[in-house]
Amino acid sequence: MKIREIKEILDATIWVGEEYLDQCLHAACGCDLMSDVLAFAKEKVLLLTGLINPQVIRTAEMLDIRAIVFVRGKSPTEEMIELARQKHITLLSTNEPLYIACGKLYEKGLGGGGEE
Repeated sequence: MKIREIKEILDATIWVGEEYLDQCLHAACGCDLMSDVLAFAKEKVLLLTGLINPQVIRTAEMLDIRAIVFVRGKSPTEEMIELARQKHITLLSTNEPLYIACGKLYEKGLGGGGEE
């Protein structure tokens, strides 16, 4: 699923990375614990989280996560936006809670990566 489609499905705001909206992602991970994200480690994954701190961007960089959606109406800090810009990571935010956002994406065909 393209990041552009994710933005539309979640009625999301884009903070940085608009030039990457045509990148395809193959799975999603909804999590607020970065240790769980590290355990999930898959390629071309979308991270959905309510956690707002630079560690989210650093974790995404380590795992080559190309896009992050902040849920529950949370917005990234300027420091996070700049770090994401440097690392070529797309940041979006949605007013949806984590559970609903994941459900909407799953319903439209974006799986969790464990179905294979």
